[in-house]
Amino acid sequence: MITRELCEKVLAAAASTGADYAELFAEKTFNRSVNMLDSRVQQMNDNVVAGVGIRVFKGLRSVAASTVDTSEEGLIRCAKQAASALGEGNAQISIVLKERRFGDIHPIRIVPGSAKAKEKVDILKTAYFAAKEADPAIVQVSGSLLDVDHNILVANSEGIYAEDRQIRVRLAISAIADKGMGTQTGSAGPGGRKGLEFFTEDVDLAAVGKEAARQALVMAGAGYCPAGVMPVVIDNGFGGVIFHEACGHSLEASSVAYGTSQMAGKLGQKIANEKVTAVDDGTIPNAWGSVNFDDEGTPSRRNVLIENGILKSYMIDKFGGRRMGMAPTGNARRQSYAYVTTSRMTNTFICAGEDKNEDIIGSVEYGLYAKDMGGGSVNPATGSFNFAVKEGYLIRNGKICEPVRGASLVGTGSDILMKIDMVGQNLARAQGMCGSSSGSIPTDVGQPMIRVSSITVGGR
Repeated sequence: MITRELCEKVLAAAASTGADYAELFAEKTFNRSVNMLDSRVQQMNDNVVAGVGIRVFKGLRSVAASTVDTSEEGLIRCAKQAASALGEGNAQISIVLKERRFGDIHPIRIVPGSAKAKEKVDILKTAYFAAKEADPAIVQVSGSLLDVDHNILVANSEGIYAEDRQIRVRLAISAIADKGMGTQTGSAGPGGRKGLEFFTEDVDLAAVGKEAARQALVMAGAGYCPAGVMPVVIDNGFGGVIFHEACGHSLEASSVAYGTSQMAGKLGQKIANEKVTAVDDGTIPNAWGSVNFDDEGTPSRRNVLIENGILKSYMIDKFGGRRMGMAPTGNARRQSYAYVTTSRMTNTFICAGEDKNEDIIGSVEYGLYAKDMGGGSVNPATGSFNFAVKEGYLIRNGKICEPVRGASLVGTGSDILMKIDMVGQNLARAQGMCGSSSGSIPTDVGQPMIRVSSITVGGR
């Protein structure tokens, strides 16, 4: 993308006013999508994002700049602008880069960019019409097939010069059902760090469409959820979004390093029920949120965040690590060269426990079963959250009963962690896009079925 020799010149220019660390991040990303609505292809998009971000540190000061001009003149100009903004001074570091090979544990058999448009359309149509034809009560279906070819180069004053190619694909189907009680939506969106083979090796396309339709149909016939404080059973897969949002963000250096996190200063302390072990693991082969190395050139790794209820680790980028006096953990990420890197999650999940699903459900006399979670909001400083339940059912006398709509879960991350008193064995992960200060990035969330002994359920 950019030669090692030119990177050395650019980094030297960036560090010319006394920086003690300089970094160059270059990317060329191809984003392609096919979108369907009203039983036909509505759009086919193909765009390219390309540019370079340059960053310098001096103690606890940081300056970032970016450019789309990747000529030598343009890169040197951008580097000097960053150096100038850092202040006046003389060069303190020398730049010598050595190419690094981190390996690739994410094999790709069919590069999406080499496939014909018809192949992608046929994949999308199979899932789309499975949803459309599931039931006469399905009134609308929308679908999309996304593929991303993200090529990056990281070079920094610690001597790193490394390139990576990250290919990802994702299918998304949304179905709307109407049974005379108002419309309800169901959705499914599997994805992975794989090529088009993902849709033959890992996914049953018709099942994806039918699942979106099933959820919409169930919720279209549901009454409203009663409000109150009660036990809640949250199922596996995307149920893990609660840990991701209410607890995961509070473990990122972007808030911990500044003391604005509910989890700051709690390493080694009990912050969860002893049944809870949680991990952020960017090394899972072909997982949606995996990276070979992060966007600062730190190798990806498995970070145990919570072990048997004890806080063991944070997720740390280089600048956050400076403030905390701790080493980076392979969690520095950014949407593109135009964003400033910060600490972010990769694949974050609660690990499998020993409880059986039937025992978890059977333990609840009256409560809510949240089979699938929707979106919500969270304040990392306090851990306060509010999440919608996309598919929910009442539990009575240890049995799953009628579906209910309009449910939400309200609480704080620190409180819910202590109240997870049963953890199932059926760990599963689900895909999402996480938005934060460094943009929108692919992440996996996950967990087995869990029971929260008591939580506020919003409803009617």
